[in-house]
Amino acid sequence: MKEERFLEIDFARGIAVLMMIIFHFIFDLYYFLNIKLIKNYLFWFFFPRLVASIFILISGICIYISYKRSIKDMNRNKIFFKFLKRGIKIFSLGVLITIITFIFLKNDFIIFGILHFLGVSSIIAYPFLRFNKLNFIFGFFFILIGLFLFQLSFNFSYLLFLGLAPRNFSSLDYFPIFPWFGLILIGIYLGNVFYRDGRRSFKIRKISSFKFVKLFAFLGKNSLKIYFLHQPIIVLIIFLFISLLPKFL
Repeated sequence: MKEERFLEIDFARGIAVLMMIIFHFIFDLYYFLNIKLIKNYLFWFFFPRLVASIFILISGICIYISYKRSIKDMNRNKIFFKFLKRGIKIFSLGVLITIITFIFLKNDFIIFGILHFLGVSSIIAYPFLRFNKLNFIFGFFFILIGLFLFQLSFNFSYLLFLGLAPRNFSSLDYFPIFPWFGLILIGIYLGNVFYRDGRRSFKIRKISSFKFVKLFAFLGKNSLKIYFLHQPIIVLIIFLFISLLPKFL
């Protein structure tokens, strides 16, 4: 039986997808063509982190919902293997991103990006699911530790995934466990508050008839596919435009 999807979650994720596409379009113009549409440092620092935070919080909420629905007809071992299987699948997609970026970007290739992080988080979140509201406190603990580690640099790289980055480390996408897993835990807490036992615990007006809601919900439902496809499409459009522009001048 297909599990019910919550429209508001798909809608929020869809907004994040659109924000991601906008940022990557602006970023690609700068990275490949040195065209900087926005020069404000605050945009370059905060906007991508805001987008990532939305995705990660929603991921935490969805982990909680999936867990609460699973415990109704599955034992804990089966639930863990369900999370393990999903985590490995997402992490494997992250490894694919690592290979692709290593081939084409070399020095800035992605070692532990958002997909690596979400894959690992799907697995290590499992023991935290029983703590419910305590995850709000645990979440801030992870964030504070991560902010502390951000100020430091190390002579080794084997704990890069935790947030212990070596000197002069550079990557186009980097989401270590500290601090970002803190947002997963806060998302689990929010899931416990707003979707207790895997069901919506608040009333929401019927908005599914609005076309823009359907559009954003569609983007949200297909966020992983869009994540993979949007970057090569953006780059292709940019270079097609550059190659065709002289013909119209």
